[in-house]
Amino acid sequence: MFTGIIEGLGELKESKKKGDNIHFTFSCPFTNELKIDQSLAHNGICLTVVEINGGNYTVTAIDETLQKTNIGKIKIGEKVNLERCMKLGDRLDGHIVQGHVDQVGVVSQVEEGEGSWKFYVKYDPSLSNITVNKGSITINGTSLTVVDSGKDFFSVCIIPYTYNNTNFKYLRCGSIVNLEFDIVGKYLAKLYQMD
Repeated sequence: MFTGIIEGLGELKESKKKGDNIHFTFSCPFTNELKIDQSLAHNGICLTVVEINGGNYTVTAIDETLQKTNIGKIKIGEKVNLERCMKLGDRLDGHIVQGHVDQVGVVSQVEEGEGSWKFYVKYDPSLSNITVNKGSITINGTSLTVVDSGKDFFSVCIIPYTYNNTNFKYLRCGSIVNLEFDIVGKYLAKLYQMD
């Protein structure tokens, strides 16, 4: 379980394909605090640490993960948002995030204001995921509040702290992002479909 509050950026150092899987090796500011078998969200994807070597650690993505997320498109040197799973008893500063990406979206527009950025994201509505104004959404593992909500798009506003401390500063029109929709909204959408 995660909160969507990003702890730091990881940098992809190496990727090795083995069968249908890819082993990704990253460096990050807190590698020395990680341990084998620990869950760590990478752009919102919950992956297990399988190896630690000096300042680098390795996780494995299976074919299912590669098909449904943006992790297979990350290039050497690119940055990912990182969050360790939350500790029982900690404050829930973001919202309940499972680390299970529902689908990808595409950044369709970025508007720079005076001290903030507004990102518009388009997504495939046929998968029955929904957003609502002032509801929660997770983009690349970052907990955010929906500003505008449509059938196949939504927007979020990014404050300078979030922009500077996540990989939002690298996103442009056409960037593919991981989306995890609000868990309560997913249950309500499922119930509505059953009626």
